[in-house]
Amino acid sequence: MSTNQRSAALYPHPFSKAYWKDAAAELKSTKMLVITALLIALRIALKPLAIPLGPQLSIQTAMLATALGAMIFGPVMAIPAAIISDTVGFLIYPTGDYFLPFVLTEIASTMAYALCLYRAKPTALRVTLSRFLICFFVNVVLQQVIFAWYYVYIGNPESAKNQILGIMTVARIFKNLCFFPVESVVLTLFLGLLMPAVQRAKLVPAREHALKFKPKQIIALVCLLVVGVTSSVSYLDYYYKNNSVTKEYTTEQCIEMNQAMKDALLEQTDDWDSKNVLTVIEYAEKPFFGKTTTYTVAVYTAADDFELTEKMWAYKKTPASKDKNLQREATVYIVLDNNSGDVISFDRKTN
Repeated sequence: MSTNQRSAALYPHPFSKAYWKDAAAELKSTKMLVITALLIALRIALKPLAIPLGPQLSIQTAMLATALGAMIFGPVMAIPAAIISDTVGFLIYPTGDYFLPFVLTEIASTMAYALCLYRAKPTALRVTLSRFLICFFVNVVLQQVIFAWYYVYIGNPESAKNQILGIMTVARIFKNLCFFPVESVVLTLFLGLLMPAVQRAKLVPAREHALKFKPKQIIALVCLLVVGVTSSVSYLDYYYKNNSVTKEYTTEQCIEMNQAMKDALLEQTDDWDSKNVLTVIEYAEKPFFGKTTTYTVAVYTAADDFELTEKMWAYKKTPASKDKNLQREATVYIVLDNNSGDVISFDRKTN
C-alpha cells in the first residue's frame, strides 16, 4: 500500500502546477484506486436508471455517482474512469452501435465535474457551473459533432450535415439549458447530504466550508428550481406541439394504434370494406395540457384477394407510401378523447 501522505490543499482554480500534481498523485494511492473502482461500479449500475419527467426529458441518476467520483479522485483519474465506465456500461447495457469517439462525451462530463469540484471549496455555485458546462458544451455541442462524425463514418453525409445544423436549434438549446437548474438543485442536495461522510472518510479535504446553504444560496436554488421546472414544462409543451407522439411508438404500439384508427374510421363511415382497408397514422398531435389527441391517418386499400399482414399494420408513413400492394384512398383527421378513447370529431380529405 502506498505510504504517500495525501495533500489536504484546496485550490481556487485548476490553473496551477500544484493542483495537477495532487491530481496525478491520486494514481499512486491504493486507497484511491479502490475507491475509484467502487465509484465506477456504482456509476455503471446507475446508467440505466433515470427519473422520467417527460419525453426525452429525465434526470440521469448516473450523474450523481459521476459528480461524486470526480470530486473525490480529480481530473487525472477522471479520464480512465470515464473510459472504463463508458466501455463496460455499453457491454452491459448495449444501445445502438458502438462508436469509440462517444467516449469523449463521458470524459468531458467527468472532467467538467472534476475541474469544478476537486480540491475546491464546495459551493452550490460550483455545482451549478459544472452542470452548465455539461449541458451546453457536452450535450449541445460535443455530442452533436460526434453524431455527425458517426454518420460520416457509416457513409451517411446528409444525416451528418443535419446533426451539425441541429447544434443550435432552439429546441435543443432550450431542452438542455432550461433543464440544468433542476439537475443543479438535485446534484447540490445530493453532494451536500454526502459531504460530511466523505470528509470523515478523508476522501476530500475536511474544511469548515462544507456544502452548506446560506440564505442567499437557498434563495438562488429556489429560483433556479422554479426556472428549471417552468422551463421544463415549457419545453414539454413545445415538444408535444411540434412532434408526433408516434415517434415513441414501439412496433406493438404501431399495430395497436393503426388498428384502433381502422375501428374509429369504420364507425364513422361505411365507404370501405373492413377486409381490405389499412389505416396508418402519419402524425399524432397531443398538446401537453390538452385532453384530446388529433390523428392524421392515411387510408389505404389492397386488392380483394390480398391479405393484409401484421408487418403492414406496423407501418408508419414512409413504408406504407412505398408499398406497391396498397392504394392510397384518403386522409382522415380523427380527434380522440385521451381518457375515454371516444371520437370527438372526424374529418375526411379525399386524395
